Amino acid sequence: MVRAVAGLGFTQIVGWGTTFLMPSVLGRHIQDDLHVPTEIVFAGITVLFAVGAVLAPHIGRRIDRTGPRLIMTAGSIVYGLSLLATSLSQGPVVYLLSWAGMGVASTLALSVPSSIAMAQIAGSRARQGISMLTIIGGFASTAFWPLSGAIDAMVGWRGTLMVYAAVHIFACAPIHFFMLPKSVPVLPQGIAGTPAVGGVPAELRPRAYRLLSISLCFGAFVFTGMIVYMIEVLRALGHAPASAVFLGSMVGPAQVGIRAFELLFGHRYSIMNSAVFGSALLPFCLVLAMAGGGNFGLALVCMLAYGISNGLKAVQRATLPLAIFGRGQFGAYMGRLALPQGIASAAAPVVLATVLDRFGAEGVLGICLVLGTISLVAMVMLARMARSVR
Repeated sequence: MVRAVAGLGFTQIVGWGTTFLMPSVLGRHIQDDLHVPTEIVFAGITVLFAVGAVLAPHIGRRIDRTGPRLIMTAGSIVYGLSLLATSLSQGPVVYLLSWAGMGVASTLALSVPSSIAMAQIAGSRARQGISMLTIIGGFASTAFWPLSGAIDAMVGWRGTLMVYAAVHIFACAPIHFFMLPKSVPVLPQGIAGTPAVGGVPAELRPRAYRLLSISLCFGAFVFTGMIVYMIEVLRALGHAPASAVFLGSMVGPAQVGIRAFELLFGHRYSIMNSAVFGSALLPFCLVLAMAGGGNFGLALVCMLAYGISNGLKAVQRATLPLAIFGRGQFGAYMGRLALPQGIASAAAPVVLATVLDRFGAEGVLGICLVLGTISLVAMVMLARMARSVR
C-alpha cells in the first residue's frame, strides 16, 4: 500500500498543481498574452469541473469493472496533450477547449479514480490509504505555486505548461501503468453485493445516497467558491492585505493537520461522528466570520475551523461512500456522487462572483452559511440512519 500511496500521491499533486492551482500564478501572464479578461482565464476551472462532472458516473462504473490502470494512464496522457494545447493557444476558444480536455483527464486520473484505486489496492485499510493520499494532496499548492513562479520566470507561461505536459506524459503515465494492478482485485464472495460491515441495509441505500449527495454537493459549493474569493472576502471585512494573506494561508496547515489526525486516530472513532463534526464546523466558522468582521483573533479561529472542516470533507468524500455502500460498487457510487459535486464546484466561482459584486462579503458569507447549514442537516440525518457505520 505504501508504494501505491507514494505513486498516486505524486500524480495527485501534479494533477492539482498543474490545473486547478495553475491560473493563480500564471493567470495574469495568460490574460496579457491572449488579450482576454480575467473571467475567461479562470473560466477554465469552471469548464474543468463541468466536463469532469458529466463523465464521472460512467468512469466510476468502468473502473469497478476493469480496474484503474489503463484508465488513469490514459488520463495522464490526456493531461499532457491538453496542457500542450493550452501552451499553444492564441485565443479564448482553444484555451477553453484545452481546459475541457483537462476536465476529461481529471475524470480519468485525478481524485475520484485515485480513491477508487486505493480502495481496490488497500482493502480493509482503504480509509488509512485515502487519508494518506489527501495529506499528500494538501501540499499541491505548497509545491506548485512557487514552482510555477520559478519556471515561469525562466521560460514564460507557455514553456511552463510544456514542462508540465512532459511531466504528465513521461512521469505520471508510467507511474499509473506500472504501479497499479492490471485488473480489479477479487473480492470475497458476497462483498460485491452487500454493504460494508456495519453499513446501511440495501433498502436504505437510495435514501442514504440522496442525503450524502446533498451534504457533499452543498459543501463542495462552499469550499470551492470560498477558496477562490477568500482573500478578497477577508479584505472586504476590514483586514489589511498582508493580514488577509496570512489568515488565508492558515487554511492549508489546518487541512493537513486534521488529515494527519484522521490517519493516526481515525480508527478509534466512528467516521459518521467525524463527518457530523466536520459539517458542523462549516456554518460555525461562517457565523464567526460574519460576527467578527475585522477582528483578527476571531478571523484566525474562523480560518482554522474552515481548514479543519475542508480537510475532513476531503477525506470523507471517499471514505464515507466506502463505509456506507461497500467496496463492490464503490466506483459507481463515487462517480454518481461526483456529478452533483462537480456541477456545484463549477457554478460556485461564477455565482459567488456575482454575489460579491452586488452584495459584498456579507452576501457571500450569507449564502454560504445557508448552504453550509443544509449540508450539516443532511449529514446529521444520514448519521442517524447509519448509526452502525464505523
